[in-house]
Amino acid sequence: MDLVFPHTFVPWFRSVAPHIHAHRGKTFVVGLSGELIAAGKLESFVQDLALMQAMGIKIVLAHGFRPQLEEQLRAKGQDSKFSHGMRITDPVALDCAQEAAGQLRYEIEAAFSLGLPNTPMAGASVSVISGNFVTARPVGIVDGVDFMHTGLVRKIDAMAVRRAIDTGALVMLSPFGFSHTGEAFNLSMEDVATSAAIALQADKLIFVTEVRGILQNIVQEPAKAKELEAKQHDPEVEIDQELALAEAKRLLASLPNPLQPTDTAFYLQHAVKASEGGVERVHIIPFLVDGALLMEVFTHDGVGTMIVDEKLESLREASPDDVGGILQLIEPFEQDGTLVKRSRTEIERDVAQYTVIEHDGVIFGCAALYPFPEASTGEMAALTISPSVQGQGDGERILKRIEQRARAMGLSTLFVLTTRTMHWFIKRGFAPVDPAWLPEARKRSYKWDRRSQVLVKQLK
Repeated sequence: MDLVFPHTFVPWFRSVAPHIHAHRGKTFVVGLSGELIAAGKLESFVQDLALMQAMGIKIVLAHGFRPQLEEQLRAKGQDSKFSHGMRITDPVALDCAQEAAGQLRYEIEAAFSLGLPNTPMAGASVSVISGNFVTARPVGIVDGVDFMHTGLVRKIDAMAVRRAIDTGALVMLSPFGFSHTGEAFNLSMEDVATSAAIALQADKLIFVTEVRGILQNIVQEPAKAKELEAKQHDPEVEIDQELALAEAKRLLASLPNPLQPTDTAFYLQHAVKASEGGVERVHIIPFLVDGALLMEVFTHDGVGTMIVDEKLESLREASPDDVGGILQLIEPFEQDGTLVKRSRTEIERDVAQYTVIEHDGVIFGCAALYPFPEASTGEMAALTISPSVQGQGDGERILKRIEQRARAMGLSTLFVLTTRTMHWFIKRGFAPVDPAWLPEARKRSYKWDRRSQVLVKQLK
C-alpha cells in the first residue's frame, strides 16, 4: 500500500465522521433531473445514493424525465407545447410521458440492482418501492389555455411513504399522479419532490440539476439575471453557498417568472416553497460534478447552494449536549501534543465555560474561558478549529466572543498557554510574559515540563 495513503485517507475519513453521525436516521428527499440520466451519469449517482442509505439515511427519490419525453415526442413527429412555463400535456404527450416514465423506472431499478465485485455497489442491498403515493389534480384552464393532462400534486401519502422508508427501503416517486376518479396527470419532478419533502417534513430536499446553484453575481444584481445566467457553467463565476430564506425570497421576488430549468428562479421557487413548508435545508447542486451529492452532504462547504430558514452557522455557548462534539474535535490535537489532554468528566464539568461554532449540527470550533476574578484575568483554553475549515476566520470569531465574555465578567486581561501557535496570538494583540505572571491558582497547575508560552492581552 502507498505509504502516503493512510496519512491522507485516515484524517479525511475521520473528518467525515461528524456528518455521518449527524445524518444517520434523517430523511432526505432527492429530486433527480432527467438530464442527469440523459448525460449517462445514472450509475455513479445510484452508487452514491446507495452509499448514503448504507450510512443510515432514509431516502425518497423523485425523478424527472424532460429529455426522455422530448425524445418520445420527436419519435412520433410531435412538437412540445408550453405555456406559463409548464408543459401542455395532450393525449399524445400523456402516452409519451407514460412510456418515458416506465423506461426510466426500469433503468433506475436496474441500476440499484447492480452488485458487481470491485464496484461501489458490491454487497449493497437496496429495495426500491414505488406505487400510487401521489394524488394529483388538473392545472385546468389558465388565461384561456387548457393544460389538459398536466397536473399539480394534491396530496402525498406521507404515512405510506414513511412506513416504507422506515423498513429500510428506498421510495421512488415518478412524476405522475392520479385523481380520485383514476385520471392520470403529468407532473413536474420539482413539484413532486417539494410536496413530498413538505409532507414528510424531511431534513433535506436536494435537487440534483443541470445548474451549479445560485450564482453570487445574480444575488448581488438580480436585474442582470438573464445576462448572467449565460455564465452558469463558467468556473470563474462563484455560486452563493448558503442563502437565508428571507434573502432567497427577496431574490425570487426580483426575478422574472421562470420558463426553463436554467432560469435562476426555476429551482429557487421550489426551494423557497419547501423551506417555508418546514423543510430544514434545501440544496441545489450540479450533476456535472462527479460525486456532487456526497460532497454536498458530507463536507462543510458542499458544492452547490443551500437555502435555510436562518444561517446554519452559529456561534454560541456550549450545552451538555455538545460534550461529545467537543471531545471529537479536540481529540486529534490532544494526540499530537498541541492541546493538554482533557477527560470527558472534565469537559462535562466545565461545559458551561465553552463557546462553540456549530454548522449544520456539527461542531467545528471551540474554546473555554476560565476566570480568575481575584487577579482580574481569565484563561482562554482549548481553542480549536477543525482542519477542514481553518483559514476562514472562525478562530478570530471565537476569540472575540471569549473577550466579550471576559469583559462582561469584569476581567481586565485574558491569557493563553500555547506551545505551537504563539505567533497567531501575538498577531491578535497578545504579548509574551514570564510564567511567574500567572495567577497563583493557575501557577500551581502549570506544567513546567511542557514549557508552554504564556501570552497576555489587555481588554480595553
